[in-house]
Amino acid sequence: MIKTTLLSSLLSLSCLLVSAQDTTRLSLLFVGDVMGHDSQINSAYDPAAKKYDYSSCFQFVKPYIEGADLAIGNLEVTLAGPPHKGYPQFSSPDALAHTLKDVGFDVLVTANNHCVDRGKRGLERTIMMLDSLRIPHTGTFVDTVSRMNDHPLIVEKSGFKLAILNYTYGTNGLPVYKPNIVNLLDTAIMRKDLHKAKELKPDAIIVFTHWGSEYQSLPSKEQKNLTEFCFKHGAQLVIGAHPHVIQPMEWRKDKNQFVAYSLGNFVSGQRKRYTDGGAMAYVELQKINYKPDSALTTIDSAAYYLEWIYRTTDVHKDYYILPAPKVESDAAVIKDAVSKSAYKVFVDDSRLLYKKYNKAVEEVKVIPMPLGIPEETQAPAIKQE
Repeated sequence: MIKTTLLSSLLSLSCLLVSAQDTTRLSLLFVGDVMGHDSQINSAYDPAAKKYDYSSCFQFVKPYIEGADLAIGNLEVTLAGPPHKGYPQFSSPDALAHTLKDVGFDVLVTANNHCVDRGKRGLERTIMMLDSLRIPHTGTFVDTVSRMNDHPLIVEKSGFKLAILNYTYGTNGLPVYKPNIVNLLDTAIMRKDLHKAKELKPDAIIVFTHWGSEYQSLPSKEQKNLTEFCFKHGAQLVIGAHPHVIQPMEWRKDKNQFVAYSLGNFVSGQRKRYTDGGAMAYVELQKINYKPDSALTTIDSAAYYLEWIYRTTDVHKDYYILPAPKVESDAAVIKDAVSKSAYKVFVDDSRLLYKKYNKAVEEVKVIPMPLGIPEETQAPAIKQE
């Protein structure tokens, strides 16, 4: 009897161990618009070294980006080379892309209304720069062949296979010169793309969209309709950009779906209310392998961080992306009263909106354990005059 009980216990333990080995997790972090206004370009320039350096701008957010298994953002500038310029036709210094690589971005999407700001040369040079840095990207393509070969973008990490698709509503009326291709929000094309993505048998399909009305805090009917379209045709996650303000997020647990209608500005020179910050969506996927050819992938958790863009009031006018947990653990990181007030307005506005409209997506006010980043390892203090 004792032997039977012991054998039963060992078998149960063995089953648990096998189950644990067959369950894997993947953390995803999505951010909104990476922009490059004139004030940002000027701030990044070091006249002594005669070069651009964006590292200090990203120093406080770097642990959050590095801590995710995959970090994905919207590159809403071209890397077209000099003359470097902000709005209305963006071309940021190559140093911006180098910094995005350094802080841990794994994928950048490039289909947005500014992707052809510098014409054919700008689109192609942006792709060339990202390729040279080995940053996977999607949304814009040099020609039909590259789109056929590289779309959807397949990313494999930690035993997960993800398909990423990216589309924009337009290009500000600027032409896309042949043979270049920019993915547009065309449901006929998207249906084919999603079908192709499903045939590749990824664990999840992610659609990153550039859509909606600027400065509107709630999604439009078109955004909602396109979201349902993407879900109907196989997507599990839909991530939105373009409005330059945050919009609600929904985690539909029963359907295994997540949508963030707009993540706002990750970094930009915009300072008006609602535009001076954004949200980082944090999603964890869980994959259970039943057999070598049979697995179930689900969204296991969904949350967000708020982040605010601080521009110092000293002569340097430096930019810093400040995650809310950092500010609320060290209020002295913001040096002046006007900026402290602006930060409070942003987080209060954002929390009010999300409390009212978010579905099953809560704020992370501390660094989650899966990221494994102690507070003391975060970045140094803001530069002083």
